[in-house]
Formats: sequence, C-alpha cells, structure tokens
Amino acid sequence: MKITDIETYVLLADNYDPSLTSSAQDTCLVIIKTDEGIEGYGECDTSPWVAKAFIESPGTHTMDQCVKEILIESDPLDIENLWSKIYIGTAMTGRRGAGVNAISAIDMALWDIKGKYENKPVYQLLGGKVHEYITPYASLQPLGSSFEEYRDSLVEWAEKARNLGFKAVKSEVTMNGPYAHNGMKENDDKHTLVLEAVRKALGKEIKLMVDVQYKWKTADDALRTVKDWAEFDIYFLETPVWTDRLDDYAKMHDEAPMKIAAGEWLTTHHEFEDLIVKGKIDVAQPDIGRVGGLTEAKKVSSIVDKHKRIIVPHCWKTSISISATAHFAFNTPSCKYIEYLPPQLCHETLRKELADEGFEFENGLIQLPTKSGLGITLNTDAVKKYTVS
Repeated sequence: MKITDIETYVLLADNYDPSLTSSAQDTCLVIIKTDEGIEGYGECDTSPWVAKAFIESPGTHTMDQCVKEILIESDPLDIENLWSKIYIGTAMTGRRGAGVNAISAIDMALWDIKGKYENKPVYQLLGGKVHEYITPYASLQPLGSSFEEYRDSLVEWAEKARNLGFKAVKSEVTMNGPYAHNGMKENDDKHTLVLEAVRKALGKEIKLMVDVQYKWKTADDALRTVKDWAEFDIYFLETPVWTDRLDDYAKMHDEAPMKIAAGEWLTTHHEFEDLIVKGKIDVAQPDIGRVGGLTEAKKVSSIVDKHKRIIVPHCWKTSISISATAHFAFNTPSCKYIEYLPPQLCHETLRKELADEGFEFENGLIQLPTKSGLGITLNTDAVKKYTVS
C-alpha cells in the first residue's frame, strides 16, 4: 500500500469568537489517501493556516523538506519511520512547536489507516487495552462578562454535567491573567468564590479539576491563594504559572495542597521529560494533536511510568482528536482520566458537527471502541461548509 495524496483543510466555525480562549473553533483537518482506497483522518491543535503551510510548503534543502513530498509514495503502515523522516527532514522549521503539531495530524491519520487496513481499533495496535473503560472529565468554559454571569454560567454547566452522569469535571476559573475570560480583571478572592459555588453545585462525590490558564506569574503568587483551596478537594490544578518556569512548578509540587498538572502545549517527549524531572509536575497532559501524535504520546507515557506520575491527556478539539485520545488512554496504564468536551455543554460548532466519535459514552464512562481505526465518521458536509483555505 502506498500514499497517493495528502489533503489539508483549514476549517473555521462561522460563529467563532476571537475573544474566547477556545481552539476548538478551528482546526486543520488532514486526510491521507492510499492506492487501496483507505483514507485516514487526523487533526492538530495549532493555527490551522500554519499547519497547512508546514505540510504543503515546498522544500529547498535537506533540513527543510516538503512534508507532502516525503509522504507521497511511502508505505502508510511504516508509521515510526515516517515520523522520523518528517521530523529530521523538516528540523530547521519543525523541530518544536507548530511543526510537531502538524506532524500530530499526520500521525493520527496514519494510525487510522493502519487500523482500517488491519480491521482493528487503534488501541489494539498500540498494544491492547489496560482499562475496561475510561473516565472522561467534562471540560467547562463559561459564558458571560461579569463576575456574576461567569459564576452562574459555570454553576449551570456543572449541574448539567452532573445530570449527564459525569463522574469528574474540570472548571475554568480564569477571571484574571493573560488569558482572562472576556478580559475580566477580578481578584483572587472572587476566584475562590467561583470555585466554592462550583464545588457546591457538583457535590462531594464528583472529582473536580481546576484550570487557571497560567494566571499567576510565580509560584509564590499562586500559593498565596491556592493554599486556601484545600477545602474544595481539588484533584489537580492545571497550569498555575507559565510552562517554562520549571522552578516555580517544582515549588508548586512541594507546597500546593493538590496535584499540579501541565503540558498541554508541549511538543515531543523531550519537553515532557524536563517538565516532569525539573518541574516535578504530578500530572502530565500531552495533547495528541500537539505533542506529535500517538507515536510521540506513547514515549511520554514511558517517561511518566518511569517517574511514577499520572497522565491525563489534554484535548479541547473535535471528535477526531477526542477519539484518538480515547484509544491512547485505553492502552496507557497511568491514564486516570481524559479531557472531554461534551457537545451538550459547549458552543463550539466544529465539536458538534465535524465528526462522530469512535466510541460510546454511557453512564459517565467511555466504552471500549470496537470500530476499526479511530472509528470516526467524518461529516463531509461540515468539511465543505467550514473550509476557508
């Protein structure tokens, strides 16, 4: 079998809002075609225009080759070798960041092809199941532009998540900092009040994670507030400070009353090793659509196991990435939860329309996938409707 074409599409929801911190409003969809009629689907979580350019731009020398040309006529089942050929052949541009993000979409599509070719779900190709089911957490982002609207929106989402049967919830609590919701500038005490309201709405039985989206500049700034959050029984606190501040993460690990999570933006297992060893994070959050795909996520898993940490994959995207994340989770011993953007609890159009995910969600749990490949069904009408480049 050989690859005959790679199609890349920039999709943008017609109701996107640039003031939101939501990358699920756009995507770079990659479709890899073969001479046996099998197609693989993948996507990445970065600027879709940049990812498309990375894949399609012509190469001019050996350190910056054309990704599409590397892939054409290659064996799509030779995934590890193709990953290395692209990574080495584009190293000047793509060694980290958006280049690796784009490789993630390609890698995802190649695993989809291999699963369809062998008539097996991708988790089986990765080594088989180590869990009977996966517990997703409902990831909640509120609406509103005032403290009251923000708090009430999160409480409403939390109650809906509880009623849908979710056993875990992650709440954004970001009314200040570089990614403050709608430019809000509320103090830390207001964040505590929001968290108190969300915990009350959920009750004591549901696990609660909190994402403050790099709100504080230093660990000392963060600890002044989060030391008082012990009463809310938070499973983990996500990205309290900028990811590059490894010493601050180490201090958070030592002094915060909850687990510390980070890694949503990282590319390759090399960056995760630094974050785990030097930053001492408790919960690693590789995003399959950013880290380098399933191939690279498996290497992150090995580092996590070595250092006795936990993996909770990040995924704020469409059913394509969510399905890939579920397959990864079923094969990952250290995976306790995965992020899940419920279509009933979000306004992101592409999450609702682009594809049907390749698993069943029952009683608050993701059931073992049974379809070949990633198992997704692509909505071609949505691809046509939302393609802008």
